[in-house]
Order: sequence, then structure tokens, then C-alpha cells
Amino acid sequence: MRWEKERRSDNIEDRRRSGGGRGANLGGVPIPLNGKAGIAVFLVVMIAGYYGIDLSPLLGGEGTTYQTETNVRISPEEEKMAEFTGAALGMTEDLWTREFKKLGTTYQEPKLVLYKGQTSTACGFGQAAMGPFYCPADYKVYIDLSFYDDMRRNLGGGGDFAQGYVIAHEVGHHVQNLLGTNQKVRRAQAGASKKEANQLSVKMELQADCYAGIWGKYVSERGLLEIGDLEKAMKTAAAIGDDRLQKQSRGVVVPDSFTHGTSKQRQEWFQRGFDQGDIRACNTFEAL
Repeated sequence: MRWEKERRSDNIEDRRRSGGGRGANLGGVPIPLNGKAGIAVFLVVMIAGYYGIDLSPLLGGEGTTYQTETNVRISPEEEKMAEFTGAALGMTEDLWTREFKKLGTTYQEPKLVLYKGQTSTACGFGQAAMGPFYCPADYKVYIDLSFYDDMRRNLGGGGDFAQGYVIAHEVGHHVQNLLGTNQKVRRAQAGASKKEANQLSVKMELQADCYAGIWGKYVSERGLLEIGDLEKAMKTAAAIGDDRLQKQSRGVVVPDSFTHGTSKQRQEWFQRGFDQGDIRACNTFEAL
């Protein structure tokens, strides 16, 4: 993906020079998030988070000390990823400003927070192993840039466009928040069974995938895609399907517990947004 000449968003909040590292502590025994043990801890916590189970204390539980560090070293590779993230966010801003204008309203740009290890949010405490996430209470997207490496090593995804898909998906949740979709779904979930609430969550996530696909089409129309970019994004979508993650973590697949959609669904809805480039094509609530 050719992004280097694209403008960087002004809505970046950089917290990387404050907060702790990537280590975990269980009963006073530090566990680094590398090697086979670290990968296992990362996958367990991340997959549990997908299904509403908070195991983040495994990465920063009682006895773990996080200190503010003003001399945190930021590698050139990480700085490049920060630059890319700013460019990807800038493209989402341009896209959704245009699309909201078509709807007769004004797009309110979200902030994107870069952090290391952990950070506070209006939605609670954020951990790196949760992956990128959006907080509707403060209109902010949060990402620890090490997720890009985790995505490549542990989830089989990678490449600039695939990484941009992740950002665009979280911004898709911001779009849902602005349009009132998030609020309607949360109200419906409050009076629903666990199975019904999960089904609504799947529709929310797949719609965000479709919105990410619209971003992908916007990038393509600007002539910024390179050979293989779309395939890598589709591979990433497949890697984070509920069925695949459950198979890896549990050995069995339990459809009633899905919250994000299957690998096939995530690919299909991203592709739908990419092909049609129209927010009206992303009504998962009627289509599913």
C-alpha cells in the first residue's frame, strides 16, 4: 500500500512515553510476552476478550508494577508504524467526512490513542493484549502498535493494507456510534438472552467490517493499493473469525457464543463494502 505521501491525521494522542511495558506478573513471577509461553498467554487473553471474558489481569494483575517512563525508546520501525497509523486514520477522516455529507450531516472525527502496555479509557482499563478497540464513551480508538507484530506472528495477517483494515474497522464502530447504531444495539441487548445478545454483537462487528471495506474501496480508488494488498486483508479477516479462534483455543466451535462472526462472514462483509462502497450495503441487521 502506497501511503507515504498521504497526509497524517491531527487526531493522534501519543501516550507511548507513559505507562508500563509488555510484561505480565502472576504471583510475583514476571512473564515476558515472547516465546511459546508468552504467545500462549497472549492468545488466551485475546480470545477470551472476544467472548466477553476479561483475563487481562494475567497481563497486569496484582503485584505488577507499571511505572511512568519519560525515556521510553521508540524504534524507527515503530515510528514508521505510527506514521502509517496517522495516514490510515487521515484517510478514514476524508472518507467519512464525504459520506456523512451525503447523509446531510457532519462527521465528528475520533481521536486515536497510541499507547504501550496499558492505558486508562472512559470504558475502563485498556490492555495491549485486548488488541485495538474503540471506546464509545470518549470517541477514541486505542492501539498498542505491537499489535501489528502480534497480528503477523500469531494471527497470520500482515501488510500495510491489512493493518489499515484493523484501524478502519475500529473507526467503523465510531461511525456506528455517531449514527446511533451502537446505542440501539446496546438497548436491545439489555433485554435479550445471551444467545440473542451475541447475535446482535456479530451484526455490529460485521457491519464494522463492511465499513472497513468501504475504506478499502476509497484507498483503491485513490490508486494506493499494491498487488497482494487485498488478499492480505482478507487473510487477516479470516484469521480473526470466531470459528477459527474457537477452534484454536478450545478445539471445538460453539456458534451460539460467536460475537464477531465466522471467518467466511468477516471476509464476505469486508468484500461487500469494498465492492459496493456504499454505507447502505452494510445493513447487517436486515441481511442476517
